[in-house]
Formats: sequence, C-alpha cells, structure tokens
Amino acid sequence: MEPQNPNKRLCRIQNPDPNFEQNDVDLIISSFLSLPDLPSLPSPLSFSSSFDRAVEKLFEASGGDDSVHDRLTDRTLQLASLLQESTKRLYRKRASFHNSNSWQLPHELTIKVFSMVDTKSLMQVSACCTLFKKAAMDSFCYSHIDLTTVNVGNRVVRSMILNAGKELRSLKVGFPDESTELLLSESCLAALSYNHGFLGNLLTSLHIYNLKWSEKKSSCGVLSPCSNLTDLKIVRLDVESLNSVLNFLTRKCQHLFLEKQIDSVRSNSICGLSFERNCPSITSLSLIGFDLSDRKAYLLFKGLRKLKYLNLSRTDRIKGRFLRDVSHDCQDSPLETLILRDCGSLEERNVCRFLNSLLIGHFKFIRHIDVSNNRGLIYGGRRCSKPVFPLEKLNEERPGLTFVAEFKSPSWSSSSSSSSSSSSSSSSSSSSEDSSSSEDEDEDD
Repeated sequence: MEPQNPNKRLCRIQNPDPNFEQNDVDLIISSFLSLPDLPSLPSPLSFSSSFDRAVEKLFEASGGDDSVHDRLTDRTLQLASLLQESTKRLYRKRASFHNSNSWQLPHELTIKVFSMVDTKSLMQVSACCTLFKKAAMDSFCYSHIDLTTVNVGNRVVRSMILNAGKELRSLKVGFPDESTELLLSESCLAALSYNHGFLGNLLTSLHIYNLKWSEKKSSCGVLSPCSNLTDLKIVRLDVESLNSVLNFLTRKCQHLFLEKQIDSVRSNSICGLSFERNCPSITSLSLIGFDLSDRKAYLLFKGLRKLKYLNLSRTDRIKGRFLRDVSHDCQDSPLETLILRDCGSLEERNVCRFLNSLLIGHFKFIRHIDVSNNRGLIYGGRRCSKPVFPLEKLNEERPGLTFVAEFKSPSWSSSSSSSSSSSSSSSSSSSSEDSSSSEDEDEDD
C-alpha cells in the first residue's frame, strides 16, 4: 500500500447541505448576475481573469487528481451551458412577447393566412419565431399539403398527414422531375390507413409523382382507404396496378390523371366500360402512354357523357378513327379540350374529318385541340410534317377555337386557329376526301 503523502491536499466535492434551499441558489446566481457591466469596471479588474483564478484554485485544491479534474471541468461546463440556455430561453420569450404585441392579426386570422400558403413556405415560417410556430402547427394549416417542391423523406410526409388530422383534404407528394432521386417510398402514405383509414377517408384530392412502388399493385393499398376522392393523379403508374386502380375509383371521381411509367415495356389495355361503370361523373380524364385502341377510345368517350377535358397523349395505337365515330354519335358532347400529343399512329385524314365536323356545328363547346407530334402525322402510309388543315375556315366559323399542331419540321407549324396558313379550306377538304375514298378501313382489336 502506497504511504499517504501528508503534504497532499485532498479535495472532495461534498454533498449539499440539507438546509441549503432553492432560495439560496437563486440568491447566489442573482448576486453573480448583478455584477457591474464590463465597461464600468476599473481597468485592472476583469471577469475573465477572475474566472481563471477561481477555476485554477479548484484545480490546485484537487491535488492533481485527474478524476477530480474531470468532474470539475464537466461541472463548470455544465453550469456555463445552463446559464447560456437560460439566457436564450429568456431572449426567445421576450421576442415572442414582442412579436405578439407587434403582430396585428389575431391568432385565428393568422392561421387562416398560413393555411393559404404553400407547404414549403409554411415549414419556413414555422421556424421564424414561437408565435408563428404555434400558428403554423395548427391542423387547419395542413388541410392542403403540397410537398412536390421539396424533396423530403417518409417521416416528414407522415408527420404532416398526422398534423393535419381531421382537417386533411388534399395531398401532393413526390417530385415532378423524374431526374430527381426521391427519398420517398409508398410507406410515406401509410398514415392514411391509420385508425381504419380515417385520414384517407377525408381526402378529396391525391396527387402522386414518380413514387417508386416496392411491390406489385402496392398503389392499390394506398388508395384503399381513400373512398371519397374526386381528384386523383398518379404519374409513373406501373401498368400491373392499372385495373386495380380503376376498380378502386368511386362514382365521386371527377378528375383523373394516370401516366404510365416510361420504363415499363409491358402494355395493359384499358376498358372504357370500367370508367362508365365506376366513375360516370368524370369531367377531366388524362390517360398518358397507355395501350388504348380507337374502338376503346370511342367507348370511353361515349360512356362519359360529362367529359369536358380529354388527354390521350402518347397513345401509339390510336389512329384517330374514334374522332370520326364520335362526330356522328356524340355531337352534343360538352367536350371543351382534346389533347392528342405524340400519338405515333394518328392520321391526318381523321384529324381533318374531325375539324370539318366542327365547321358544320358539332362539338359547339370545344375550345382547344392539340395534335402536336414530333414525328408528324400519318398520310398515305408515310409521315407528314406539313398536314393540310382548314385553318382559315375554322378561324371564320369557330373564332374561339385554339388549334395547336406543332411538328418537328421547322418549315411548317400552326399554333392556333387564328394563325395564317398557306393552305385553303377547300384543298384541305378535297385532300381528306381523296384519302378517305382510298383508305383501308381496318377494324380495331
């Protein structure tokens, strides 16, 4: 056993006196904080030198014991940290009090204003001060969640869905730019199924952009609790989930946008009767990149009597013969917009027939048509980037109509019915009649 050094001074941190009360601690701290400001101190005096001497004396009293040194260091840093945090809390409290007095809007109106800003701005404003954070955390501010402008993770989406609670009405997740690698998976929407799908039942609008589905038909599990959707948009939908998605649609659905994932090589046919049976109230329908024949496009158009907006872009099988059929059977349709962009098999003669039907008064509500195609339209079995349309006649008979036909060839393009064209309506009509006399009427599958 090592003999004890009589000259070594032991320092022990004693337990606090049981009679030592909180008031004594408050008095000591108050005395410390009541020291005069630095500029008012005599020049030889300094707080920093006083701190140095006090800490140095404590270290000397420990007799070189490293464990005691460590405890003293930790305790000193802890006290300094407590003082700093206390000062910050007081500063925030005073700032919040100041903001409350200077902010003129009442709390209820502040929440109403915050509910109108986009979700990204709401997240930013909640970090400004305690006053704004309290208002921004109100569930009413999360009635309409839009997370398509920021690349967030699953945890943020779930948190916001839960924050919205019973106020949840619309939700947009994902990123429209396909080149951005998302941090999300379909599990971010799991909160919609909580409490037997209570939150999902509240949704009337759901937009999903480029979400990667880990399992086949996993999108159906997301939609299963959403029985009150009137607006659904899914970009990059796997084709194997298509029919199941259509079966989940309800009669309340009015706006539907489905775009097939570009990297999918498998095709999946769409049955027009599925829409007529499940959601006859649709007024806006977009089916981008799916396998849709003219026959089924006709059945789709005919079955949806309330349709005002139709977008069948990137549908390679469509030749446009359904336009001829609907011109005879659906003349009184309320259709206002027709988009057939990048339909690789679209024929010029069928587009001309449809335009000619407009000249005799069919589809009196239509205001916008787009048949643009980078590869041109089909004419006589070949691709043509200089189609002949009755634009001048359309401009006279239907002045409110916008006709867009932009092609890759820079030598010809028409951007609207009011644009000038070197071709006349008579030549267009004759060319369409000549082509119709020699056309081979193939039936669709």
